[in-house]
Amino acid sequence: MQKYWLQIAAATDKMTNFANLKQSFYMCGFSNKMRFPVIFAGCLVMMMLCASCFGDEPDGCEADIETVTLHVTSPDDFFFQATDSMQVVFSTDSVITFAVRGSADVSALSPVLTLSTGATVSPASGSTHDFSQGPVVYTVTSQDGKWQRHYRVHVVPTLVTVTDTLSFDFEHYELETSTQRYYMWYNTLPDGSLGNDWATANGGFRLSMSTAAPMDYPTTPLAQGYEGAAVCLTTRDTGPFGRMANKRLAAGNMFLGTFDLRIAMSDHLHATRFGIPFTDRPDRFTGYYTFEPGPTVQDFYGNPIAGRTDSASVYAVFYRNHDAAGNEVVLYGDNVLSSSQLVAVANLGYVAPTATWTAWDVKFEYREAVDEQLLANRGYSLAIVFSSSASGGDFVGAIGSRLCVDKVRLICKHEE
Repeated sequence: MQKYWLQIAAATDKMTNFANLKQSFYMCGFSNKMRFPVIFAGCLVMMMLCASCFGDEPDGCEADIETVTLHVTSPDDFFFQATDSMQVVFSTDSVITFAVRGSADVSALSPVLTLSTGATVSPASGSTHDFSQGPVVYTVTSQDGKWQRHYRVHVVPTLVTVTDTLSFDFEHYELETSTQRYYMWYNTLPDGSLGNDWATANGGFRLSMSTAAPMDYPTTPLAQGYEGAAVCLTTRDTGPFGRMANKRLAAGNMFLGTFDLRIAMSDHLHATRFGIPFTDRPDRFTGYYTFEPGPTVQDFYGNPIAGRTDSASVYAVFYRNHDAAGNEVVLYGDNVLSSSQLVAVANLGYVAPTATWTAWDVKFEYREAVDEQLLANRGYSLAIVFSSSASGGDFVGAIGSRLCVDKVRLICKHEE
């Protein structure tokens, strides 16, 4: 049947536009004044006659490739999907393209072809070719030897951008096991188990307010969030001990990383160790929040700051976790947004006060290119940071400021 379509194509190739179509009919004796519907009807009759003639053709005149299969030693390293190894070739196709992984070696491949009955092909099915130099042209000859088709087969290494989404829904939390005084959270790992990548400074707050009830800590669960549970961050008064130590407030915070309780009182900015090793390239940072600033912003000494409204922090950073000399790097409260190790930042910036759940969607702004080998070797870290008072690390903010977050998503892209 492929030959019939080729004959039709050959017969109509000279009539590629309306002018050529009219000229063809004039040459056949049709009047120059005849209307196009009459001409078109004549064309249909001619096509029907052609089809009638084709129907009388004997078998053995097809010259088609029906399937092409690539057999390789390690299919998972070569193809994106196992089904990509074979292609069914439609009768209208003459260009066949295999898109394979960017790292695939295409210099010595042996495609296996299935052909229409009795047809032959040159070069032979199963012969080996270097597809890195471009397509290989296969010529298929029909069984009766009267018809040929030419096919171009390409094997193209392709970098495909794959999107992964990491979900943080704050559904898994419990009271800290040893003291039962404050809450801690767990994240869901890819295998379904729970990890402890989330940290808070609740342990530090306990040092100054040891009698506080669990729900009076800066970081607490919210049973009814945007969907299911959420996390609620509130800037708290640290009481008499905090005033004596000139650490008068504690902002509610949560971040990916660890909190070093040992130095929480002596070096609070370095107690927050931001980041976990990360092997994807973050692209967007999304979620839902509510934010209600406290009534009065106070300075380091507890004095009210007239005309100032408290602000919250919602951001994520992606950074190189070793320096040029190979030394491990961790970001802290004093350099998480200013370090020269930063590669990309997604910062909501101004967190507008709102009592209703409000969506955010921030794109990562990259400062340098990502080294793919370094990425694969866990050479980058990611931190997500929330705080009810943006200047809480300097003990500046409004007691009572309340930031709640839920349904946080980190949308990543990587190339395969």
